[in-house]
Amino acid sequence: MKRSTLSVLLALLATFVAGPVPAAVAGGVQPLERAHAHNDYEHDRPLADARDRGFTSVEADVWLVDGELRVAHDLAGTRPGRTLRSLYLQPLAKLVRANGGHVYPRWRGSFQLLVDIKSDGPATYRAVDEALREFRHMLTQWVDGRERRGAVEVVISGNRPREDMLAQCVRRAGYDGRLGDLGGGASAGFMPLVSDNWTNNFTWQGIGPIPGPEREKLHRIVSQAHSAGYRVRFWATPDAAGEPREAVWRELVAAGVDHINTDDLAGLRQFLLANDPAER
Repeated sequence: MKRSTLSVLLALLATFVAGPVPAAVAGGVQPLERAHAHNDYEHDRPLADARDRGFTSVEADVWLVDGELRVAHDLAGTRPGRTLRSLYLQPLAKLVRANGGHVYPRWRGSFQLLVDIKSDGPATYRAVDEALREFRHMLTQWVDGRERRGAVEVVISGNRPREDMLAQCVRRAGYDGRLGDLGGGASAGFMPLVSDNWTNNFTWQGIGPIPGPEREKLHRIVSQAHSAGYRVRFWATPDAAGEPREAVWRELVAAGVDHINTDDLAGLRQFLLANDPAER
């Protein structure tokens, strides 16, 4: 056997024994389990900017206009061709094909695509469901209540047609619940995520220590959600660079909040790499 061939075989054997190559080595960027890109489409390169920084969750606001699922924060900002399909579904499918069935090479997690419906809920959801059908090979799906994990998990937020989604035998998206849904008995297969407005539930904005009762409340919310199999996300947390933002982020990490919202991709990446034990 030639020495070069033997070297290759030995390297493969070493990889097998030692386990998978760490994601940061295998893909050039470390996937960050808590990093969520709020209003991701407002960045120069939707999806790409977030993925280049290791984000594992992105948010897209959608409006059903002239048969297109257009992505924009406001109706006035919608543009033909700037759609859920062109900005997110097609690029994600290309990544999954290129990376052997994963959004990040050799990363085993599911990438979350949070679709925030801004127009009429039932009509827009029907259009979303139809768009997802083309990309079902890469999506987490629920068939007669049984989950089939995929590289990408779509979750519906905003104007969520709960009853329409519950009635589906085959569903390609989960439901984004609210804190009021905790204890309501919804399965994690239907409601994988619970999100809510930070300012509606907490007075603390990162100035000084968090009040003890609010810290206890935060930990209680996360514990209750996790015991039911739900992930947790808050929006409207402080997002201006500075100590108040980092103080809130530290409390979110300590409590086990699953997705941390930001518009500052580089800032959250730097924070998580320095402060999140799961990323060290």
